[in-house]
Amino acid sequence: MGGKNKQRTKGNLRPSNSGRAAELLAKEQGTVPGFIGFGTSQSDLGYVPAIQGAEEIDSLVDSDFRMVLRKLSKKDVTTKLKDHDRRVREATQQAFEKLILKVKKQLAPYLKSLMGYWLMAQCDTYTPAAFAAKDAFEAAFPPSKQPEAIAFCKDEITSVLQDHLIKETPDTLSDPQTVPEEEREAKFYRVVTCSLLALKKLLCLLPDNELDSLEEKFKSLLSQNKFWKYGKHSVPQIRSAYFELVSALCQRIPQLMKEEASKVSPSVLLSIDDSDPIVCPALWEAVLYTLTTIEDCWLHVNAKKSVFPKLSAVVREGGRGLATVIYPHLLPFISRLPQAITDPKLDFFKNFLTSLVAGLSTERTKTSFSECSAVVSAFFECLRFIMQQNLGEEEIEQMLVNDQLIPFIDAVLKDPGLQHGQLYNHLAETLSSWEAKADMEKDDKMAHNLKNVLLHFWERLSEICVAKINEPEADVESILGVSNLLQVLQKPKSALKSNKKKNGRVRFADEMPETNKENEKCVSSEGENSEGSELTIEPSLTHNSSDLLSPLRKKPLEDLVCKLAEMSINYVNEQKSEQHLRFLSTLLDSFSSSQVFKMLLGDEKQSIVKAKPLEIAKLAQKNPAVQFLYQKLIGWLNEDQRKDAGFLVDILYSALRCCDNDMERKDVMDDLTEACSSSDKHALVTPWLKGDILGEKMVTLADCLCNKDLESRVSSESYFSERWTLLSLVLSQHVKNDYLIGEVYVERIIVKLHETLSKTKKLSEAENSDSSVSFICDVAYNYFNSAKGCLLMPSSEDLLLTLFQLCAQSKEKTHLPDFLICKLKNTWLSGVNFLVHQTGSAYKESTFLRLSALWLKNQVQSSSLDIKSLQVLLSAVDDLLNTLLESEDSYLLGVYIGSVMPNNSEWEKMRQSLPMQWLHRPLLEGRLSLNYECFKTDFKEQDTKTLPSHLCTSALLSKMILVALKKEIVLENNELEKIIAELLYSLQWCEELDNPPIFLTGFCEMLQKMDITYDNLRALGNTSGLLQLLFNRSREHGTLWSLIIAKLIISRSISSDEVKPHYRRKEGFFPLTEGNLHTIQSLCPFLSKEEKKEFSAQCIPAFLGWTKKDLCSTDGGFGHLAIFNSCLQTRSIDDGELLHGILKIIISWKKEHEDIFLFSCNLSEASPEVLGINIEIIRFLSLFLKYCSSPLAESEWDFIMCSMLAWLETTSENQALYSVPLVQLFACVSCDLACDLSAYFDSTTQDTTGNLPVNLISEWKEFFSQGIHSLLLPILVTVTGENKDMSETSFQNAMLKPMCETLKYISKDQLLSHKLPARLVADQKTNLPEYLQTLLNTLAPLLLFRARPVQIAVYHMLYKLMPELPQYDQDNLKSYGDEEEEPALSPPAVLMSLLSTQEDLLENVLGCIPVGQIVTVKPLSEDFYYVLGYLLTWKLILTFFKAASSQLRALYSMYLRKTKSLNKLLYHLFRLMPENPTYSETAIELSNKDPKTFFTEELQLNIRETATLPYHIPHLACSVYHMTLKDLPAMVRLWWNSSEKRVFNIVDRFTSKYVSSVLSFQEISSVQTSTQLFNGMTVKARATTREVMATYTIEDIVIELIIQLPSNYPLGSITVESGKRVGVAVQQWRNWMLQLSTYLTHQNGSIMEGLALWKNNVDKRFEGVEDCMICFSVIHGFNYSLPKKACRTCKKKFHSACLYKWFTSSNKSTCPLCRETFF
Repeated sequence: MGGKNKQRTKGNLRPSNSGRAAELLAKEQGTVPGFIGFGTSQSDLGYVPAIQGAEEIDSLVDSDFRMVLRKLSKKDVTTKLKDHDRRVREATQQAFEKLILKVKKQLAPYLKSLMGYWLMAQCDTYTPAAFAAKDAFEAAFPPSKQPEAIAFCKDEITSVLQDHLIKETPDTLSDPQTVPEEEREAKFYRVVTCSLLALKKLLCLLPDNELDSLEEKFKSLLSQNKFWKYGKHSVPQIRSAYFELVSALCQRIPQLMKEEASKVSPSVLLSIDDSDPIVCPALWEAVLYTLTTIEDCWLHVNAKKSVFPKLSAVVREGGRGLATVIYPHLLPFISRLPQAITDPKLDFFKNFLTSLVAGLSTERTKTSFSECSAVVSAFFECLRFIMQQNLGEEEIEQMLVNDQLIPFIDAVLKDPGLQHGQLYNHLAETLSSWEAKADMEKDDKMAHNLKNVLLHFWERLSEICVAKINEPEADVESILGVSNLLQVLQKPKSALKSNKKKNGRVRFADEMPETNKENEKCVSSEGENSEGSELTIEPSLTHNSSDLLSPLRKKPLEDLVCKLAEMSINYVNEQKSEQHLRFLSTLLDSFSSSQVFKMLLGDEKQSIVKAKPLEIAKLAQKNPAVQFLYQKLIGWLNEDQRKDAGFLVDILYSALRCCDNDMERKDVMDDLTEACSSSDKHALVTPWLKGDILGEKMVTLADCLCNKDLESRVSSESYFSERWTLLSLVLSQHVKNDYLIGEVYVERIIVKLHETLSKTKKLSEAENSDSSVSFICDVAYNYFNSAKGCLLMPSSEDLLLTLFQLCAQSKEKTHLPDFLICKLKNTWLSGVNFLVHQTGSAYKESTFLRLSALWLKNQVQSSSLDIKSLQVLLSAVDDLLNTLLESEDSYLLGVYIGSVMPNNSEWEKMRQSLPMQWLHRPLLEGRLSLNYECFKTDFKEQDTKTLPSHLCTSALLSKMILVALKKEIVLENNELEKIIAELLYSLQWCEELDNPPIFLTGFCEMLQKMDITYDNLRALGNTSGLLQLLFNRSREHGTLWSLIIAKLIISRSISSDEVKPHYRRKEGFFPLTEGNLHTIQSLCPFLSKEEKKEFSAQCIPAFLGWTKKDLCSTDGGFGHLAIFNSCLQTRSIDDGELLHGILKIIISWKKEHEDIFLFSCNLSEASPEVLGINIEIIRFLSLFLKYCSSPLAESEWDFIMCSMLAWLETTSENQALYSVPLVQLFACVSCDLACDLSAYFDSTTQDTTGNLPVNLISEWKEFFSQGIHSLLLPILVTVTGENKDMSETSFQNAMLKPMCETLKYISKDQLLSHKLPARLVADQKTNLPEYLQTLLNTLAPLLLFRARPVQIAVYHMLYKLMPELPQYDQDNLKSYGDEEEEPALSPPAVLMSLLSTQEDLLENVLGCIPVGQIVTVKPLSEDFYYVLGYLLTWKLILTFFKAASSQLRALYSMYLRKTKSLNKLLYHLFRLMPENPTYSETAIELSNKDPKTFFTEELQLNIRETATLPYHIPHLACSVYHMTLKDLPAMVRLWWNSSEKRVFNIVDRFTSKYVSSVLSFQEISSVQTSTQLFNGMTVKARATTREVMATYTIEDIVIELIIQLPSNYPLGSITVESGKRVGVAVQQWRNWMLQLSTYLTHQNGSIMEGLALWKNNVDKRFEGVEDCMICFSVIHGFNYSLPKKACRTCKKKFHSACLYKWFTSSNKSTCPLCRETFF
């Protein structure tokens, strides 16, 4: 087999057939007709679809996977990760895991070659890579199967790993010429490490029965000297792995290791001083395994000269920072030493323990608790072991106690750094162990020996303890050490056990009987016996813990305690030594027995004071502890010079513990506290309590505590907490309703607290968390709760106000954390609760209520509040009012609300401060009319989050009355109606805004959540006067008040019957004022015809006889015409004569006051009054056209149309003034009139034209319509050029809608005759004339414009042009020769450029969404405009495509295929089309048969209609998909077949369900209704069976073909079946069927077009034209040419395009048939 790039044999000039076929297939992707192959089944007609690129031939490989493989082969040495990079190793294993999950059992053939490296990967030195490899291994083999898998590959694994260890070098593993030396060595060291660890893993995983077969391989490995050298390697990782492997070999193949004892022993034991932290754990494990496995290991090393000196050096240096690793191994190590090695024992053990203790003195050990614990633990373990092994040998016993244990304890007592519970606990455990054995041991000799050891120990311990205490200036640390030691020694063993960690256990086999397992000694395997987190439980008062001690300890311990106590009391009595007294306190805390207290009393026989009760005297005589309390302790407590007497209190508790029962203790405590319970004694200290000194001290204390954050010194929290408690006590404790200290000082303290709270806003939240605020809350809370019967002082109310203010403001202002806000709330509520429960007129006397009301009023009227701040304020007010409701004074709440209520002038000021944008919508919609400029106030950029004061005030007062109404509180002065009216005003203002900011919609939502609604307020209170109030304000002020009434009627909050009495007298509204005008306009939609006629009747007389000035005034022509328009707007006036009459009056106005009509003039000089009357006149003319059915005279038509054009000219000339609201409104109504006229004439039919003047239609088309569009088209270009983002909901862009709506009516001829400035792009490929290209270049970019009216108008204009454009490419079609390989032609370049930009935008919007997941695009969002423009652009492209000829469509489709634009579109469509594209019942009534869907109903792109906006994008997406399937079926089919399975199924399911039936029906219908006639061929269609039958007849030959559409048409293949066949050979018949099938499948056209192409092909065949022998077709499927290029040798003719492909694919210019050179 030959490929095109292989070296061929000399003379072989032609590539093999298979090579050329593969090349040809690779080049031929998707071209039409493709290749005819040799199918085997009936359904497969042998068509071979082409594949692009040889590297993509294997369609089984996933596209993403192919991309990754390509990236792996990139050659960029700068960006590519190097192979040795650890991330590459990790990623490799992760990829391997994914591969395993795909291939599963197919991995088996490659397992043996992989497993060795796989094990190495699991031992990678980079942990994430190792874990990834383990995950992959577990994915392949569950744990139960892993040993079996390892055993299967064991020989191969061992061979690979041994090669790495013995044969490989850095230079053999990596290429020295390309890899630097450092990288080569790093890789080699890693491979060796991984190989050693992999061997260990192999040994551990292999089943026992598989080990024997590997002994020979391991024997050969161990025979290599290179292996043993790894124990001394310079790289610690290799040494560590080596020792791990040695341990595994000792464990799994011990016999082999015994044979190699001469190598193992020195390698391991002589490395005992290796202090590398990586190596040490593995080394010591190997040491212990070596000692255990190889009994004669000491024969191969010199222990005393080589091993022990190294060990001693390591131990003496405290393990060199590795004590926690090394020391736990010391006991197992010495326990395995044979006696011959350790002789003489005394010297060996003495030196060993001395070295061990010396390790404690190193700085590293002292500073590390874990290191120190490990040394201590090892010392006691080894001490006990040596004692146990050598019990009875007096010299060793003496050495262990005198030379080791006692000096060790003495050293610890001198060094505070070593005094921690672990050492003492180990000592206590050691003693307990010896005592237990001495008590239970049956062997009298052993028990006797242990008792002697213990006796000797206590003697020596007593000596060193007495030496520490028996000094006048005893060292504090030494005293503390002695007391801690004694405390631990007196604890029973069960108490010690609770401090132990449950890690590992070491038990001496012959030391503990099995029956006493609960007393086993627990030792941490890592030497870290740190104290447990559990606290030991104190024994009960009457139960002495020493009762649980062994008699061998109890007696000597008590004797020692008594001796030390006696010594201490002597120093206290003689020298008043405080440190001895403290020692005595700690001693008595643990040893509070009568014997000790008797010792402390000595020979003194003093009696207690005679005044004591008899029972106390008796108790003292009986109990030495009580006697000591009265004789000694009371005296010590009375000594003033002691600053801290806490330890004396501890002595008191120790004495009480010696009482026999609780009653005795109570008697003693009552006697001691009797002085405090006497009232006359309290009276004696009152002057002191009320005095200046204590008062000033308390004030200073308060100042100090409040400013503690400012102090540099740091004290403990408990220090401050105690003093805050004292301050709270001073403020909250009362005696006979009076403060403990002077009232003036109480006030000063509260002022200090108040000042501190006031500073919180200046601090950050973190600073406030650590500040005094929390303590102040506690103090104030207690103060308010204890204030019974006395009024709060002014400073207290100020404090209360500040607390309330802090809670009523948001965290952003107060910088307080949540827990403090909660505390503050509870505090101020307790204060208010106290206030409201006082008798009398609380409000008048309370400054808090008065000041808080003023503060609230100020907050909402003048402060800048956002939603969150207002929410917090309302919440605080709610709490306040609910507390006020508890008052006995029922008027209190009403009075409070009244004090917050603004007066009328304040309300008016707030209403005027509201921005006036609310007027935009009512003006545009004609609900209100204005003839003056009032748009002065506007939102400021800096206030984008600040709520207007009117909204805040109305919300606050509504909340307040809501609380009041729930409790049926009656409000005075009609406050309820006034507040509800203002709330309605605020809500109506919000509702009228177009594009309200988020914070305003949030405000309305907040009111809903808080139930602050009109309905709730109306339901709770009496609002009978509200409607009258609203009407009064509406007639006085108009504007929003009028709209409120309309809103209430629309929402059915009030009925029309309730409203009628207020407008019964129509004449009462005249003369007109702005208020009356707006009131009537708002009521118009709800008036009956008769009522409207009454109002109209009042207006009609006023139309006549006005002066110019009166004509423009509210009470003149402007106001009355505005009312008439409002009535006419609801089509209530159907009197044609009346309308004609008013039209004539307006015409008369033009004659009399022509300068009032703003025709072709500069509006900067026009007054608002004149603008107002013009707006109303234009509105009337628009309404007149809609509702007047009677014919007009020619002069009337002239007036309307000429005025319209003149007003439009004014609009065009004053674009600079569009920012002026009335000018914007003038432009809108002018465009509206133009649009209405355009719609009127566009809808005229032959029936309706009869009523029109003769030349009116032609005048309209030739002059007026042309005039409209010649004005509006430049305006569109100008307006959109100035601003790239014009929201259609913004008032500033209001005229866009009517202008764009009007431009929809522009005709194709008017477009082509445009007068726009030339706009051409350099290097833009185009066949269009300049004027047409300018039009495209000007309009097409506006599809990107972010305003829906502009996009839709531009679409409608371009849609009319699209069918005209392909003819210009058709004229130049010959320039696209058939010799090009794949000729392609772009649709209009400006559209494709636009499409490219849109694709980038869409990728950002939809690119991350999976295909099939439906995206809901929010109407009028930025994304909405992107998607809308994109879909409209595609509709234009598809319209253009449909208008092109078959040949052009082929060129265009090739271009779309190359750019992949269609693929992107289809992916996006399946993110935008709804899952169920049916119309909802509310939109369109469902038919009885088939539901109407977005595919069956035509999309109406209405500019003004916004109700259907949510359906715009889904419907448009469906429309584009429908067009794509209809006009580009072959390309969609190609995309569908190449898509991934999930997308394939989604597209198939959706298309089959919703689109296929519609398209099939349309296709069949087009065949049935086709007017295309074929000479010699008839075509019929059957709709029910989706079949088309074509019968071709020529002479005696009859060919009948049946075309069957699939159920998922056009995705599925169209099948062609044979009917009648007369006079045609089978092979030829088969070829023609294949050709028809190919044409129908691969051409982007209809069935009729496919049949026409096929018929043409067959005709040519019968005319004698031979098939092209490359594509086997007469007519080329792409460019529709005939075979013209003939071979001079064989005379066969070929298509030029087919030959071109053949030559380029074969790289030779030979004839495809005869293989001779083609000239």
